Amino acid sequence: MKKLTTKMLCRAGIIAALYVALTYAFGALAYNGFLQIRPAEALTILPLFFPEAIPALYIGCMLSNIASPFWVYDVFVGSLATLAAAVGTWGMGKLFRNHVLRVAIGGLFPVLINAFVIPVIIVFLCGDLSYGTLSATYWTYFGSLAVTEALWVYVLGAPLYAFIHSMRKKGVSAFCDNTVGSPLQNTAVENKNK
Repeated sequence: MKKLTTKMLCRAGIIAALYVALTYAFGALAYNGFLQIRPAEALTILPLFFPEAIPALYIGCMLSNIASPFWVYDVFVGSLATLAAAVGTWGMGKLFRNHVLRVAIGGLFPVLINAFVIPVIIVFLCGDLSYGTLSATYWTYFGSLAVTEALWVYVLGAPLYAFIHSMRKKGVSAFCDNTVGSPLQNTAVENKNK
């Protein structure tokens, strides 16, 4: 296991704080079941670079969901969905070296896990039957959450990925861990391999 450095701890704190700030900035729109306006979900792409983003996203989501109308369920179940998605994204970052595949497949975890889990909270745990039956309501929420989550993960997350990758290639310290042998972390090895 990689040693936790001060830089990693600070980066995790920044990621968690950004997630909370970006969620709270949109108020009730961030918790609207049908179309969640939550650009903080773009940060779910960060485990492709930083393993410390996994607990940071979990804690950030947990703190953000305190303001959710589905409070008890969203704080615990919704945050666990984010944790599972972050672990899956991180795993894809380890599995794939191609940047397009890393983003495309790594981004599927937050999109699909949230699309499956959040409607469970809204429909089954909180009893929302806005669209008539349990099934119709669940699948309506599933579709809308998959679309909105994909929007945040791919439309905002992909440029975020490209930005961080370029900062790492330039050797900007805040984005690098400077460990030998780790993909995208040793800028000297990256530049030599060009």
